[in-house]
Amino acid sequence: MTVTREPRLGEPPPGGTADRPEHPGRGEAVDFDGLYHAHFRSLTLQLAAYCGDLSQAQDLVQEAFCRAFARWSRVSRYDDPVAWVRRVAWNLATSRWRRLRTAQSWLHRQREEHVPGPGPDRVALTAALAQLPAVQRRAVVLHYLADLTVVQIAEQEGVPEGTVKSWLHRGRAALAAQLATTNEVNHHD
Repeated sequence: MTVTREPRLGEPPPGGTADRPEHPGRGEAVDFDGLYHAHFRSLTLQLAAYCGDLSQAQDLVQEAFCRAFARWSRVSRYDDPVAWVRRVAWNLATSRWRRLRTAQSWLHRQREEHVPGPGPDRVALTAALAQLPAVQRRAVVLHYLADLTVVQIAEQEGVPEGTVKSWLHRGRAALAAQLATTNEVNHHD
């Protein structure tokens, strides 16, 4: 009787799957460890830009990968497993934001207020992004941080390409105005 052990994280599984492509052809399985190591950091940076909190983004991406791992026999055969993980992470971020908004509303009714800590250098862009409507913020982050094309964003969001272009145009214009205002205020102080 031969006993085989499970591969350790980062170690290729038995059978030589270490040289599998990241995005194989339809129906061909992808190595979870390789996908995790190749995409965890970039997905975390995307979510951090979206939600403004690196540790929260790490938790969200970790949870998305855990959910992918639990369904790996199915997810590994998708045309783009990273897109599935990204979508789950974004959905988790949206759900967490809704729960936070509900909690803050409750605190406000209790006459307690949550005051975020200062950090002027890091806060400028996060504050400007926070001013954008969620769809524009998501489009800007996916396009400029995740390097997704307009076509890919349109496919992920289920909208026409023109809608994504509009979101990006409006998001860039609003960010430029917001950051210019912030820069003028900082120079006058």
